Amino acid sequence: MHRLTRKRVIENSADALSYLPVRDMPANMQVTAKQIRYNGTINMKKMRNASISVMLNITVKNEIKKKRKFNMCGIIGYTGSENVKDVLLDALELLEYRGYDSAGIAVEDEVSHETNVYKCAGRVSDLRAICESKKILSTCGIGHTRWATHGGVNDQNAHPHQQGKVTLVHNGIIENYRELIADYDLQEILHSETDSEVAAALLNHYYKGNPKEAIKKTVSKLKGTFALVILFEDQPDVIYSIRNVSPIVATICKEGAMLASDLTALCRFTNEYFVVPEYHILELHKDHVVLTDLNDQVVEPEFLSVDWELNSAGKNGYPFYMEKEIMEQPEAIKNTIKDRIVNGLPDFTADGVPDSLFTDCDRICVVACGTAMHAGLVAQALVKSIVHVQMDVELASEFMYSDPVIDEKTLVIAVSQSGETIDTLEALKYAKRQGAKCLSVINVKGSSIARESDYVLYTSAGPEIAVASTKAYTTQLSVFYLVVAKMALLRGVYTEEQTRNFIAELERVPEVMKKVLDERRDIHVIAKKILEAKDLFMIGRGLDYSILLEGSLKLKEVSYIHSEAYASGELKHGPIALITTNTPVVATVTQEKLMSKELSNIKEVKSRGADIVLFIKEALSGDLDTEYQVIKLPNMQDEFMVLPASVALQLLAYYVSSDKGFDVDKPRNLAKVVTVE
Repeated sequence: MHRLTRKRVIENSADALSYLPVRDMPANMQVTAKQIRYNGTINMKKMRNASISVMLNITVKNEIKKKRKFNMCGIIGYTGSENVKDVLLDALELLEYRGYDSAGIAVEDEVSHETNVYKCAGRVSDLRAICESKKILSTCGIGHTRWATHGGVNDQNAHPHQQGKVTLVHNGIIENYRELIADYDLQEILHSETDSEVAAALLNHYYKGNPKEAIKKTVSKLKGTFALVILFEDQPDVIYSIRNVSPIVATICKEGAMLASDLTALCRFTNEYFVVPEYHILELHKDHVVLTDLNDQVVEPEFLSVDWELNSAGKNGYPFYMEKEIMEQPEAIKNTIKDRIVNGLPDFTADGVPDSLFTDCDRICVVACGTAMHAGLVAQALVKSIVHVQMDVELASEFMYSDPVIDEKTLVIAVSQSGETIDTLEALKYAKRQGAKCLSVINVKGSSIARESDYVLYTSAGPEIAVASTKAYTTQLSVFYLVVAKMALLRGVYTEEQTRNFIAELERVPEVMKKVLDERRDIHVIAKKILEAKDLFMIGRGLDYSILLEGSLKLKEVSYIHSEAYASGELKHGPIALITTNTPVVATVTQEKLMSKELSNIKEVKSRGADIVLFIKEALSGDLDTEYQVIKLPNMQDEFMVLPASVALQLLAYYVSSDKGFDVDKPRNLAKVVTVE
């Protein structure tokens, strides 16, 4: 186990102390902590006291384990020249994947100058129906779509919340809301069960005509994560916002000024945006924005550009976003890899990633959640078999609580579509405190994980709206294939010729994927045969098992069929007891060296009555279609069969869900970027 030097202990403690609010520390630490902190930073000279260092090193890990909670809802704000009702409702429909328990908008009426709130439990379509029946004349307003955490799903708990002259929407969790209710005697004036309304009431308590002062006083009392977007009734046409952890992006365009919790809501208007820094106050005016820190110093926003088409967040004629995003994968992979291949070799120069990152590490650790974690498992199999380097894949939610062995010779790779997954972000911060170099693979520029990482490899998936991830997963895989090729070349495992051959096969992936998509009707036919299944099992070996973990997750997410993926060799150690007559079993056979063993396992479950669906590499299929329901996958080198097989399994899940009449894009109880630690 790596042993920390005395200097390392102090630095880790300082990092952790700056991460924790003083009020979260044990009572015996608070005086010391206040003495050594100034304006949110650490005075390292005062940290040299050995007793403080030892004490912090012992207690900080336990204090961090008092988890912060973080949920993702959809937020939009607009002030400008357009009819605000349409802007807000259209944006909320794009953001609905972030939460669809309830929705609401608040608008400044141009005639009465009052702030009117319209909200309801249910989908944005329900809110739209309410708003269509109202005469709404306004060009300034805010909106919210909710994923419930505090309080049930009903009209009262829907956002926006209104207290006095304050109307706000909130993304995040206020952990000390009960204490605030008691301290400020708010119980009698609250109308909902939410922590968010407590923030509105507290803000109204402090508001005496100066929005910034009220905001500063309010956030100084809040413990937890938050993105607050606020209207003050006596501040016409101006929207205020401040955040901690929960993201807010903003822009100014010819139609006006906008902010949102996600870039997809802005894509219709502009490709330029900036990330609102934490604990900075943003003012949106109709023709300009003002960003200030908590010392009232004006800060120039750092604008970023995104290469998504302005209409890329629409369905483009498809019934569901999930189908559209499955069909976009060939182009997304092509866009992700094309600028990282120079003279037939992998090249990360344009990304600013040095070769030393891949040569100076003794081991690699991927931290991720869900689908992104499954991408890491494929990478793990490739790195071990090709590069012969130790690689671990850790659930980000468990990472820093499992005492991972991380040091300066560890390369930690964080994988996330949004770049905001809180578990992955906190795992990344933990790894950096242990001295590890950190690389992230994400899809959104300027996201929290991107800013925290030493290096970033962006995928070019474009906006992904469906809750169940598809193109984000395969573009993450394509980045990992480039990394594997780069490491193999740098470490002398591959010659340049071998590396070029590997990359040439990667460049074939979009074309091969398109063949799978062109034959999707065959998969639809198979899907119809498992619509009534209550349980389904998936079996495979090696890379096939890694793919099936993701395939099983997709089916669970969107069809609500209980599906489990097993390594085929483990069947006889217990799971085969679950196989009964007509139990559907999906098997994949894409690895030639494992084919005979896998077919033997398939026969074992068939002999017990299982109904087999076989996804198999075409070159290996022979006459198996006389014995099983077979989907033949276009030929690639075995290492690359993951990609066409993944698309086939995505289509299977999609068709089962759509044929069952479900809302494929919005599975029950899920939201795309929701994480509660």
